[in-house]
Amino acid sequence: MGLKLGVPSKGRLMDKTFAWFEKCGITLSRSGSDREYAGKVEGIEGVSLILLSAGEIPRELAAGRIHLGVTGIDLVHEKLPRWEQQVEEVAPLGFGKADLIIATPACWVDVETLDDLDAAAAGFRKAHGHRLRIATKYHRLVREFLTDAGVADYTLVDSQGATEGTVVNETAEAIADITSTGETLRANHLKILSDGLILQSQATLWRSRVAKYDAGEKAVLNELMERLI
Repeated sequence: MGLKLGVPSKGRLMDKTFAWFEKCGITLSRSGSDREYAGKVEGIEGVSLILLSAGEIPRELAAGRIHLGVTGIDLVHEKLPRWEQQVEEVAPLGFGKADLIIATPACWVDVETLDDLDAAAAGFRKAHGHRLRIATKYHRLVREFLTDAGVADYTLVDSQGATEGTVVNETAEAIADITSTGETLRANHLKILSDGLILQSQATLWRSRVAKYDAGEKAVLNELMERLI
């Protein structure tokens, strides 16, 4: 089947990835309808296109089922605890930029920093009898960040929908989520802590360190890298 390239299967990420490869003289396209997850590659021999969700690509790279993949830095760092051993960053693609941040209600005038959040969390537990809830999809990254910052009295609650709405809906007191402009946060009366930046992310091309490459696939990989970088 040759070298396998995993690309996001829909939306702006797919379109912008296709455009990025096109600038390098390689045309990626979806085969058939939007419901099909196969694609084709023109402009280089020996590369197969696999369309996946952006969230699946880190795991497929780590399992060695695809050789190359395009997905966000945030997803690789969240889903792969030892990502450096499993994947290699080949090239940032310059789009899909977003920051993973901690945000609290804008009306919390005494909470501007992580130290303030730690004090507020301790006070919240005394007042309410349970820990302050932080809604997020990024449990591992957020837990590591807050542990390093010395924030203790909190619990992470899983957010599968619109994380910014959890505070308004009273299912959480604060959030940790990705943002590109901050407009949605402001619309939901949230503010980013001054030292609350966890990670800067963007769409990135990754290479699997564990996938097997035969002689032909190595040759194709070398040719592809010369074209792309």
